[in-house]
This record gives sequence, structure tokens and C-alpha cells, in this order.
Amino acid sequence: MRLSLLIMAAGIGSRYGGIKQLDGFGPSGEKIIDYTIYDAIQTGFQKIVFVIRRDIETDFRKAVTEPWSGRIPMEFVHQELDSVPAGFHTPPERIKPWGTGHAILTAAPAIREPFSVVNADDFYGRPSLKIIFEHLASIEFLEGAGYGLVGYLLKNTLSEYGSVARGICRADAQGYLTSLVETLGIYRDESGIFHKDEHGRPRAIDGNTLVSMNLWGFTPSYFKHLETDFGAFLRERGQDPKSEFYLTSTIDRLIRSGEEKVKVLSTRQQWFGVTYREDRPAVERNIRELVAKGQYPENLWENVRPA
Repeated sequence: MRLSLLIMAAGIGSRYGGIKQLDGFGPSGEKIIDYTIYDAIQTGFQKIVFVIRRDIETDFRKAVTEPWSGRIPMEFVHQELDSVPAGFHTPPERIKPWGTGHAILTAAPAIREPFSVVNADDFYGRPSLKIIFEHLASIEFLEGAGYGLVGYLLKNTLSEYGSVARGICRADAQGYLTSLVETLGIYRDESGIFHKDEHGRPRAIDGNTLVSMNLWGFTPSYFKHLETDFGAFLRERGQDPKSEFYLTSTIDRLIRSGEEKVKVLSTRQQWFGVTYREDRPAVERNIRELVAKGQYPENLWENVRPA
């Protein structure tokens, strides 16, 4: 079965020298997104679709996609503020993107097959991509399998330099998602992992709790659901210049109504990213360790055969 990887990158700016997510972290100057592309190729994805803005496309192609030319087919779709259905208008004061749900919806013309979704600036690890790849490849054989979400252990996703927000996953006895609760202010200290409740009191969280890091698997049916919900979102909140249409809003509606199921697929992979500037040395160290273990070559581009 042909499978695609959708990388959400519309939030990346065009002046790459100052954008921490696209700094080089690997031994040959590899960016985090380069490891995602490499892992996608090694895992078996047959196409990569990037969601970007038109104003960064030239710089993005040069910085990100040109080094991978000929290794895997790549396509581009554009997430713009004026990408709204007929009859709707973007508020002139709006500067924020419309959100992750809208980002995925813009890719509908480019994807006709099951696909996975990732953020451009997160290191997911090949084992996690393999988990979602195998789930998508098995959908036609698994009755009721539906969509998929790779859940990371909370303890494997924290920064040592400040609090983070994570979507805490709850699943039923069969492993299907029942809720995804966005939880703010999660932090770790010498006594454990905590977050602050609505009254500002610390509440302990089990480090083995599964959380979403936006590694999803969908069939093309998800686009129709997003289209329906984006229209409703615009009617209700479209004039609010700061409102965002999140992919999780549609997921929440679908699992509550029973229209779709989302299988929660757990991974013990270490996630990492640059939430804070101080995270950079840890990211570099993590990549060096993976290279030393032989999980990645010293130079990604020299070790990938053309498609």
C-alpha cells in the first residue's frame, strides 16, 4: 500500500539562520527535519508532502528539500490566511495561522492514500514512525482499526529547562482513544513530574502516562471531517483573530460520536526538540549518541539511495 508522510512546516520562518528548529544539530549539519525525512525513507513512506507558506517556499526548498533531491517524491501545499471556503473572509487584523486542523486540510489535493502527520521541528525517532507506518499499512486488514496516534511516555518528552504542554491520552480496554486532554505547565523536579491544576496547586502525574506529540495516522476520510468542522469553526469563531482550528477538535468530536476510532499505539522512543534555547546541547548530545550507536550515519545524505 502506498503511504505518505505529511510534515507541517508552515510555522517556520524564512530567515533560517535565526530559527532554532532549522539549525544544524547533526555531525554534518543535519536539522531535526532531516532525520524525519531520513527515517521516513528508511521506514517505507513513498511520498512526503510539506505544508508551508508561499513566502518561504524558495528558502525552504533550498534549505530542506534540495539536499534530498531524487531520494523520495516531495510535494508542497500552502497554508495561507486566505485559504478559506467561499463565503468566508479572513479578518484583516489576523496574523496567526488557522491551526493544525487547517494545515492538514490544505493537503487534501495532494493526498489520496493513508498518511501520517508530524511536526517539522520534533524528533520522533524511526521506531515511532515504523509503528504508525505499520498501523496504516494494516488498516484494510484490521476491522475497525481506524486512525492511529503514537503515544509517548510522558517522562520521555520533558525539557529540563521549563514546563511544557502535553496532550494526555486516555484509552479504553481495547486501546482506542477516549479523550485527549491538553495539560499545561507540566514540569519535572527531584521529587517527580507535576502540573498545576486550575487553582495553581501542583498535581503529580505518572511518568508512564501516554501523551500525544502530534504523530498521527489517518485515512483520506479525515479530510472530509476537517472540511465540515472548519466551516463550523469559521462560522462560530472565524472573526476572532487569535482563534485556531486544531486537528484534535475534530478528533474529539469523532470519537465522542463514534464516527471514527483512533488506536493508541505506544512507544518507548525518546522524543526531543528545542522547546527552550537551553535544550540545544541536549539535542546535539542525543543525536551524537544515536550516531555512535549506529542508528544514523555521520552524513544522512550520503547514505540514502535515490527513489
